[in-house]
Amino acid sequence: MKLQFSKYHGTGNDFILIDNRTAGITLTPKQIAALCHRRFGIGADGLMLLELEEGYDFKMVYFNSDGNPSSMCGNGGRCITRFAYDLGIHRQEFLFIAIDGPHKAWIDNKNMIRLKMNNVDEVENHSTYELLNTGSPHFIKFVSDLEGYPVYKEGNAIRNSEKFKKEGVNVNFVEVIDDHQIFVRTYERGVEDETYSCGTGVTAAAIVNAHNERGFNHIGIKTLGGELFVEYNKIDDNHFEDIWLCGPAIQVFEGNVTV
Repeated sequence: MKLQFSKYHGTGNDFILIDNRTAGITLTPKQIAALCHRRFGIGADGLMLLELEEGYDFKMVYFNSDGNPSSMCGNGGRCITRFAYDLGIHRQEFLFIAIDGPHKAWIDNKNMIRLKMNNVDEVENHSTYELLNTGSPHFIKFVSDLEGYPVYKEGNAIRNSEKFKKEGVNVNFVEVIDDHQIFVRTYERGVEDETYSCGTGVTAAAIVNAHNERGFNHIGIKTLGGELFVEYNKIDDNHFEDIWLCGPAIQVFEGNVTV
């Protein structure tokens, strides 16, 4: 089978995008993992199929680089929005459906993609970390000297600990730069490695780093792959609404591959 694909990245979080509006493409986990392999394939953190869904501009079907279906991917949502626009689906505001429900998205005049995330209704506060779900489950730990922190070693140990081994968790290490900016590095389940950026992860980190105890918050995020920002309305310590993940989504190249 010969496939036409495009590759995009959102602050270094990279994805293979395939137009499946004809519903003629079915890939096995083994095939997806091979396509995402960085030595023997195209290379990516994940693969997405853009499909049709009644009542929406498109449907986002997302797979991790291990070939398995995954929970919501924030950078992936921004990249597939850009992909839809490049395919000729031109909208002022997009409405698409993903595994965690509907999402709105905007492309502004600076080619920044604004993606509306689902509300957060619970933050678990533990003595050394926080847990919350922003479309995917996230473990948040604040550290110092994040540049030199052993993200792979510590992230892998937490993700494979007795508490998280079965369901998995994305592990985010966060360093506070100032009241309005943080630095985030993430070990992602399904990729089983550190990625250059994680959209749902930076969203989770921004939420637990609110600078206003109530109301509007704007948090800038530094990642290995570039800069993002998250805006949201804090209702109280467990309720966050009108959450937007914002940043660039860039086409890297397009081509054909035989599977």
